[in-house]
Amino acid sequence: MKNLLFDFIEKYMPLTQTEKQALTDLDLFRSCKKGTVLLAEGQRSPYGYFVLKGCIRKYYVIDGEEKTTDFYTEMQGETPECVVTRKSSGYFLACTEDSLISVSTPADEAKIFTAFPRFETLCRLVSEDLIMKKQASFDNFKNSSPEQRYENLLAARPDLIQRVPQHQLASYLGMKPQSLSRIKSRLMKKKS
Repeated sequence: MKNLLFDFIEKYMPLTQTEKQALTDLDLFRSCKKGTVLLAEGQRSPYGYFVLKGCIRKYYVIDGEEKTTDFYTEMQGETPECVVTRKSSGYFLACTEDSLISVSTPADEAKIFTAFPRFETLCRLVSEDLIMKKQASFDNFKNSSPEQRYENLLAARPDLIQRVPQHQLASYLGMKPQSLSRIKSRLMKKKS
């Protein structure tokens, strides 16, 4: 489990054995079953999550209907707003499949930053990369038709097609499951 995290970090900077041991000593790693709700609407939580293996879904419940806004898969993380604002969460985070995750608090991060200041630089680099990707994804979503959104998903994150239920994918793409089915059928006919 920890080697997955170390491999990810080493894409940005090499780690010493001392740094690896310090991360291991924080005891950040958790195994969660499919369906585990990590954060519910109305809860306050000090935890940020980083997916080593598996998938976490972010969704809102609006008028009794779930609206999926993101999926976090391998080597992606989510720090809920409530960690920063200390207010109640407006959304849910739940595991859509059995997952191995790293769970940390701002206190954990402060401890590691004090001991190893270059980790703060690492977090900045990873955050900048994430912000850039999120903005490009959002712009792409806003400027695409429903069919283009599905095609973009196929190009950028094809694994989600097999990993999450169609109704959650449809919600993520901003459409009803029936619309997604029609789009998939249309695209299959174009290919044949």
